Amino acid sequence: MPTTVVRFNLVDPAATPESLSTRYRAAVEMAAYADDRGLDTVQTEEHHGAENSWLPSPLVFAGAVLGATGRITVTVSALIAPLYDPLRLAEELAVLDLLSGGRLVTVAGIGYRPEEYAAHGRDWHDRGRLQDETLETLLRAWTGEPFAYRGGTVRVTPRPFTRPHPLLLVGGSSKAAARRAARLGLPFFPSAHLPGLEAYYHAQRAEYRTEGWAMMPAAETPLLHVAEDPERAWALYGGYLLHEARTYASWQAGTGVRSAVRSGAGGIEELRREGVYRIVTPEECLSIAESAGSTAGLVLHPLCGGMPVDEGWRSLHLFGEKVLPRLKG
Repeated sequence: MPTTVVRFNLVDPAATPESLSTRYRAAVEMAAYADDRGLDTVQTEEHHGAENSWLPSPLVFAGAVLGATGRITVTVSALIAPLYDPLRLAEELAVLDLLSGGRLVTVAGIGYRPEEYAAHGRDWHDRGRLQDETLETLLRAWTGEPFAYRGGTVRVTPRPFTRPHPLLLVGGSSKAAARRAARLGLPFFPSAHLPGLEAYYHAQRAEYRTEGWAMMPAAETPLLHVAEDPERAWALYGGYLLHEARTYASWQAGTGVRSAVRSGAGGIEELRREGVYRIVTPEECLSIAESAGSTAGLVLHPLCGGMPVDEGWRSLHLFGEKVLPRLKG
């Protein structure tokens, strides 16, 4: 059975404080529903200063989801690690790991938007060193022992629940990211289907003599919305999917970033043909699962691009009631 994921970035291009509050609370309730129905993972992510109110605080959201659920994993993919104070990040991840009993997975990315670094007082050109310092600090901090840090000696408590430390992956689409993961003995999360980069990571591990593994997206990892009548749903809601696709495209243009979510669509019909975003019936969703195999993932995106909350619930209920039982059955 494929891994089942429900994804939230809480985008709302027409946001008001009231609409965002409704959306945030609905997302936590949807996560609880996913937990109850037996989905595997809630995935969330991070961006800053976006006009469409893209979620900037994934750890706070992860804490709310972990508090409302008892079984499901929460994956932050990706946390823009260089934007955080390393010691504070070590403490917050340790507390979330303790609260959840080890259900938090963090993918540490380096980001691809210089304006996010500028807004947080970080030097974009220093991002590699900042990433190294952050990851190295996390690993030292989670031992619970004193260690040298910026000219002094510090100790971070409490120790996390998970041994030897909370699950931490290095994300990215560059050789630098793969080398960093290999050197630190951390798992690698390529941001797209990049078999050559995965092979490079393992070659680097052999050179550094470290342990590790890679979690790479499948060649096709569509974002799914489930509807009884896809034609009607595209007509009513396709604009929300297109909004997210265009946002990603505007951010990724000229960056060299390779991503599993990459679209060049200029309109809704082109977006449909691409297949990165799909609106499918329950039967079509089952067919995708069958063709994908057990190592792939089904990624539901019920609130994509500011999707109305009621429609998001319809999609999630269809998956929970008409797809998931047959996947398990």
